[in-house]
Amino acid sequence: MMNRFEGSGSREAKIRYLDGDFQILLPGGHVTCAVTGKQIPIDELKYWSVDRQEPYADAAASLEGDRRAGALPI
Repeated sequence: MMNRFEGSGSREAKIRYLDGDFQILLPGGHVTCAVTGKQIPIDELKYWSVDRQEPYADAAASLEGDRRAGALPI
């Protein structure tokens, strides 16, 4: 449990992923890649799926997310 004086940096953010942007719903320092499980600092978040509302650590993880969702051939 966090006390009220701790920053939101260690908490996972809740984000709404939009086309070309995202909206922070609950502040936090990171999100977790839907493919790799890697923590992604909010200021380094560049890849996500609007349709699946999932963040990705990098382009390769984004591609794998599309493959898993059936959006691309295996």
